[in-house]
Amino acid sequence: MPESVPGKPSVLFVCVHNAGRSQMAAGWLAHLAGDRIEVRSAGSRPADQVNPIAVEAMREVGIDLAAAQPKVLTGEAVQSCDVVITMGCGDTCPIFPGKRYEDWKLDDPAGQGIEAVRAIRDEIRDHVVRLVADLLS
Repeated sequence: MPESVPGKPSVLFVCVHNAGRSQMAAGWLAHLAGDRIEVRSAGSRPADQVNPIAVEAMREVGIDLAAAQPKVLTGEAVQSCDVVITMGCGDTCPIFPGKRYEDWKLDDPAGQGIEAVRAIRDEIRDHVVRLVADLLS
């Protein structure tokens, strides 16, 4: 993962498979914050691909996750970020002093139909809007 840029907040979204919630959150943050916040996502047991239903749900709102790839979570990734957000999936992250940690309780889109994934997508957007406002205020 790239080094943090001085003066620019960095956020790491973590979920076990890095295939649904964390990918949607990273997509929303990149879309809403542009280049003002560094965005990363990873998982402890990454899937082979991003959930196709999550990709479809995000495409509906103009965010393209088709090229996104699940990535493995490393201690270095956590250490190099300012904010680490787990997605209510019971995943564990290494804990480093001085980092901000949050856990967003979100339903898992795995195995869900498009209607359920849309609701999860919209809930993630609400969380990300609040995060952007907090980080850029």
